Amino acid sequence: MSTLPPCPKCNSEYTYEDGQMLVCPECAYEWSATESAAATGDADKVIRDAVGNTLQDGDTVSVIKDLKVKGSSLVVKVGTKVKNIRLCDGDHDIDCKIDGIGAMKLKSEFVKKV
Repeated sequence: MSTLPPCPKCNSEYTYEDGQMLVCPECAYEWSATESAAATGDADKVIRDAVGNTLQDGDTVSVIKDLKVKGSSLVVKVGTKVKNIRLCDGDHDIDCKIDGIGAMKLKSEFVKKV
């Protein structure tokens, strides 16, 4: 059985490699093998908040727990609203800017979607 991904255009499972490209024999669509690996990696990653809502770039979230800012005496209080979040890879998967504190990264398990 082939471990190659199906065709992104017609979902045919009969794809084959031709040098650096993948080819679909049914619809003649050609695409890069690295392009398909990057697309499948992004599609599988779903970031959810503390109550299970799916988060997206640009969402507004609320902090559900007091969070100490590492290397500082500042604290992000419960109920702080964070607007226009950006999702990123890693343990701290939300990149944002909090008023009065500045740019920081948060874990999605400590926020809920507003």
